[in-house]
Amino acid sequence: MVTCGFFSIISGSRRSSSANRAKGHHKEVSVMEGTRVFSYRELRRATGNFSPDNKIGVGGFGSVYKGILQDGTLAAIKVLSAESKQGIDEFMAEITTIADIEHENLVKLYGCCAEGSHRILVYGYLENNSISKTLLDVDDCTIGFSWDTRREICIGVAKGLAFLHEEVRPHIVHRDIKASNILLDCNLKPKISDFGLAKLFPSNMTHISTRVAGTVGYLAPEYAVRGQLTTKADIYSFGILILEIVSGRCNTSKKLASEERFLLEWAWVLHEKGELSRLIDKTMGKDCDTEEACRYLKIGLICTQGMAKLRPSMSAVVRMLKGEVDVEGENISRPGLISEFMSLRGDNGDRLKGRNVSKDSSCTMSGSGNQEDSLFSVDDATTSVATMTFNSVYDDR
Repeated sequence: MVTCGFFSIISGSRRSSSANRAKGHHKEVSVMEGTRVFSYRELRRATGNFSPDNKIGVGGFGSVYKGILQDGTLAAIKVLSAESKQGIDEFMAEITTIADIEHENLVKLYGCCAEGSHRILVYGYLENNSISKTLLDVDDCTIGFSWDTRREICIGVAKGLAFLHEEVRPHIVHRDIKASNILLDCNLKPKISDFGLAKLFPSNMTHISTRVAGTVGYLAPEYAVRGQLTTKADIYSFGILILEIVSGRCNTSKKLASEERFLLEWAWVLHEKGELSRLIDKTMGKDCDTEEACRYLKIGLICTQGMAKLRPSMSAVVRMLKGEVDVEGENISRPGLISEFMSLRGDNGDRLKGRNVSKDSSCTMSGSGNQEDSLFSVDDATTSVATMTFNSVYDDR
């Protein structure tokens, strides 16, 4: 009885601490300059009482609804579920990271709601979903992506990342650049979304030691193993994204032959054979500029080199993509291949099995930054496990 009472006190103390922290964060949101605070009633009205008909996406931490605000503005309303593992701190991180910055290739945060137990983010509505849904999902793809469109998407995302890495003070490392976090507006202009994992990066630091968070398949191996974060982790992820955009396929796929299953590995094999053109999405037909597409694939390989210090800055990548820097003579070293750090099985691989598995080709993970917590088996790479991020404000897979 005494023991039960003791744990009751501890539990009550934790609940009280959590409640006090929530109140503190609500007060912080209320006074945060540049952040509009919506009432829950207003957002409920905007979404037709969160009608299933208005649901446009679902992820590991809740649902996203299309809504019409009081002034007639269309919005994407991201509602974190009460059972969500995304805590108040992550909710606040997303607000504080993006509230005061604006760029044509970043999603626009209209405001938020932190009323009672409700945690809601309100973003600008983007008509054409995510790259994951619109370009890479062969079962649901309704838009034909020309080479010109793919080129502009690559350049747009690179510009957005260069802005975060080099222009914003302090710099920002996104930590979860992936196809489902790149949204497309009515003109297919890309917008980087989901800043729940973003880290502020002071310019006087060489790296940040932090728990590992991101998505396997896009995760830089040196960050996954050592937990030492730099902007080069985002650049690695962006390199994977370029390969996906040019090839029109996901970074991992069980449907393909074993040698082609992992996109980066297969791209490197083809590069060594001088056959990168085999990776170009055939659906583009004769309209594709094969030479330029192969150059983009090489840039993807340059961004994913095994040694982080060899990867270029994002502003350099923008220049490469625009053709202002010649990459033909570039000596590209071997990439950091996902299979090499995932083939060493750690406890985390066993812990992931059976948890919230979906048909996506990547899995989201978090760890402490030590080696044991950061290694996965190859089998785990082909499932989706939402443990740290909301997949996308439009990704409903």
